[in-house]
Amino acid sequence: MDIEPLSLTSRSRRRIMLGVLAAGVAARMRPAFAATQDDAFWVKARAIADGIAPPRIPRRTFQLKSFGGLADGKTDNSAAIARAIAACADAGGGRIVLSRGVTLTGPVRLGSRMALHIPKGARLKFIPEPARYLPPVHTRWEGVELMGYQPLIYAFEEEDVAVTGGGVIDGSADDHHWWPWKGPWADRYRDTPEKERQAADRARLFDMAERGVPVAQRVFGEGSRLRPALFQPYRCRRVLMEGITVEAAPFWQVHPVDCTDVTFRSVTCSSHGPNNDGIDPESCNGVLIEHCVFDTGDDCIAIKAARNADGRRLAKPCENIVIRNCLMKDGHAGVAIGSELTGGVRNVFVHDCRMDSPNLTRVLIIKSNSYRGGLIEDIHLRRIHAGMVDKAFVQIWMLYEEGEGGGHVPQVARVSAEECTVRSTERVLIVRGIPQAPIRDLRLVNVRVGREALPSVTVDVEPLALDNVIVGGTRWTQEYLRSLPGADSIRCDKWAVCR
Repeated sequence: MDIEPLSLTSRSRRRIMLGVLAAGVAARMRPAFAATQDDAFWVKARAIADGIAPPRIPRRTFQLKSFGGLADGKTDNSAAIARAIAACADAGGGRIVLSRGVTLTGPVRLGSRMALHIPKGARLKFIPEPARYLPPVHTRWEGVELMGYQPLIYAFEEEDVAVTGGGVIDGSADDHHWWPWKGPWADRYRDTPEKERQAADRARLFDMAERGVPVAQRVFGEGSRLRPALFQPYRCRRVLMEGITVEAAPFWQVHPVDCTDVTFRSVTCSSHGPNNDGIDPESCNGVLIEHCVFDTGDDCIAIKAARNADGRRLAKPCENIVIRNCLMKDGHAGVAIGSELTGGVRNVFVHDCRMDSPNLTRVLIIKSNSYRGGLIEDIHLRRIHAGMVDKAFVQIWMLYEEGEGGGHVPQVARVSAEECTVRSTERVLIVRGIPQAPIRDLRLVNVRVGREALPSVTVDVEPLALDNVIVGGTRWTQEYLRSLPGADSIRCDKWAVCR
């Protein structure tokens, strides 16, 4: 049986070739002072993207309707999908193809060399009954390992896993299912009884991790309120999601954990519930996110590496990530680093993205504290074009959530933004380091901001490198930065939302 690497569509190839040509033209136009460092950016970013291997899926097709599947929006297809997956696994892999229409199901667990294909006109809709997502499986919740609800689509320690097509994955979360477990959020769910809120389970899980309770004993099964991710490949190699639209996710939308060679292409993350991050690579090595659209209830993309004691136990960074040619609309950040980043984050390259929404809080945020710790280095933005951004262009905040008082000082170094434009934002920079570990090597080159409503704030940061930074028609200088107000000029809540 032939093995077919799932690779670029012809449309994606054309987009990427145009991007490469545009990069070449831009490189010829750049002034000499920027060329050396910027050329290094492109060399590294392309090396990472080109080195990510696609999944290899056998050329076999398993039509769900052949296993009793009915896309009528009424029939529970859980058994039919399980039969199709079993047949696919027995044959050595292939593509499981849904019919157009609405396919209802419970949780789906994929195996190696297996693609779930949801074509245009098809909707895979999950039944929002928590008991269906038990027994508990090995998963990760806000950076901490546990035995919890199975993610809606899950793969554990598999190779060559894909979810493809032009269709929709509908998690069926709403004001009556999954989301109320958050408790009070955005003036909603205040009437959720205390016993049905996640707060107690969240605190218990974090306490177990701090005490070193083995993962197998961190069981959060029936009656727990820790919502599952929609798609979570865990410890997998060669993962692809392409052409899919995600809606109504219970929790984080797409959450690859401890995976290598991961690609998200032409994915639309459109879910506005609590904690509805778009794509959250955690402790992964080699991730490409391209031509995706984000319209979310939390961070569009959040790069993570486990939390606090579990992060130190696992000691696995998230590294070598390229984000390109994406559109970010609503979200707490276009790109976030953290706050679950104890294992460290490095080598993140973001380029040629558009961000524009009054409900987009920042373009970039790096968030940690002295309980998380973590080494964050080499985070680079190039050719980001933002319209309206609510609070900040770049925010680096080392007092997130628990704040000060821990014994694990985070280190942030080599963060840059070049050839970026912003039409308007409240502040260009909100940077707050820690006195014993100031932010190092923050660099802005060829950045233009049309309007800044309030002065930027930079505290506990080594002197910035500036080159051709123009805000509201005024060129920034080191003298101007020294004149900025101090920490007392800004008030920020524990989630780093500043006023």
